[in-house]
Amino acid sequence: MTATLCHHFDAGRCRSCSWLGLPYDAQLDDKQRQVAALVGTDLAWEAPVASAQLGFRNKAKMVVTGTVDEPTLGILDAAGSGVDLRDCPLHTPGIRAALPLLADFVRTAALTPYDVPARRGELKHLLVTESPDGGLMVRFVLRSQEPGARIRKHLPALQAALPAMVVASVNLQPEHKAVLEGEREIVLTEQETLLMRVAGLDLHLRPQSFFQTNTVMAAELYERARAWTGDLAAASIWDLYCGVGGFALSLARPGVAVTGIEVSREAVASASLTAAELGLSDVRFEAGDATAYAVRAAAPPDLVVVNPPRRGIGPELSGWLESSGVEHVLYSSCNATTLAADLAAMPSLRPVRGQLLDMFPNTGHYEVLTLLERR
Repeated sequence: MTATLCHHFDAGRCRSCSWLGLPYDAQLDDKQRQVAALVGTDLAWEAPVASAQLGFRNKAKMVVTGTVDEPTLGILDAAGSGVDLRDCPLHTPGIRAALPLLADFVRTAALTPYDVPARRGELKHLLVTESPDGGLMVRFVLRSQEPGARIRKHLPALQAALPAMVVASVNLQPEHKAVLEGEREIVLTEQETLLMRVAGLDLHLRPQSFFQTNTVMAAELYERARAWTGDLAAASIWDLYCGVGGFALSLARPGVAVTGIEVSREAVASASLTAAELGLSDVRFEAGDATAYAVRAAAPPDLVVVNPPRRGIGPELSGWLESSGVEHVLYSSCNATTLAADLAAMPSLRPVRGQLLDMFPNTGHYEVLTLLERR
């Protein structure tokens, strides 16, 4: 077997990067063919945007297993045993440097890893995010608050050993089910947001806010949104499923009314903070359901941006966009199958421009940006 870029893949310990055995050019070609076949070959497809294959992932989602003295940070195998991936080459250098120190902290603070088969223990996951400036957010996902006092007691020592850690929090996930995190978050540090400097913006990321896991590709996405819509003369813009406001804030300019809608209140708080710091009085963010907001609106804007989860925007929002009279839609999708279904429900909005951005190299996943224009 020819060696790849990862010894865990070669040894069969982890196959999360299921395409790692393919040459990278072949990965891009296969993704482009799949997307074009689903979305259409008659629009102006631009060349795919390549990513670094390693060192690009700005967030580590580590299952914690093993024992207090010998914790395992990584994934579970088919038998439910831990596979240690603290040296996973996908992660940014700062995350790789931090994970051994966090394993030491598990021992120091006596955080008992959660035993899935036995349903006992406390520490379920470690979630670590690195900003482009090298700052770190560390989240301890616990079954209960019982270890909280020990985490607080030993946190100053962790901050001294890991000065890049600017945000630390505890997330409570008491249920025994395959859910990464719970609803309650307790921030332990004075600083509550991680600053993500992307595409000329200082985006604030709170612990439960979503951000693209590939920072470089996120910047490429926002830059293209600006370039593709710059000559549309849109006086009003909606950013539906806006997250921390990347698209909305990228497209904001004097005299343009921009509204971002996102179900996560944490993300809305983050986006609103960035808008306030930038002095953008014409930009506002609101917590709520994107579809409900659209169908209740008195009139559509000039441009709608949608960046939904993998399930797509669905028939109700697609139907509203079809009948709304909106002239342009910028659709950012991580699933071309649901994108194609949504496009089929909007026949009056024709894709005129498209590009694949390799947000998730070494896998069959991607981000695809399409600009739709009313016929």
